[in-house]
Amino acid sequence: QVQVAESGGGLVQPGGSLRLSCEASGRIFSIYAMGWYRQAPGKQRELVASITSGGSTNYADSVKDRFTISRDNAKNTVDLQMNSLKPEDTAVYYCNAEIQYTLGYPAQFYWGQGTQVTVSS
Repeated sequence: QVQVAESGGGLVQPGGSLRLSCEASGRIFSIYAMGWYRQAPGKQRELVASITSGGSTNYADSVKDRFTISRDNAKNTVDLQMNSLKPEDTAVYYCNAEIQYTLGYPAQFYWGQGTQVTVSS
């Protein structure tokens, strides 16, 4: 079994910072792309940032220059450093990982349970 788990959400004032962490565990042969998505109330889930196993990154326009995604391939982790947070960043943040659990089988996408980020004064 493969598990993906996030941590690090919470309440922060506008302009503040938070760091989200995500770890994939279990039977893992290889992890390809990892990323962070978010879903605000009444809105669709959207991509925030993603990173390949080689370190190439992609960001939503709304978070460029404020958020930074990074990963540690040895630890199967991906982090999201969020700075200059705005009320519109309030959402449940989900970690996503493309994982091949054994050689010869196709990779699948796994989701974490989500962590709440609230930006409010």
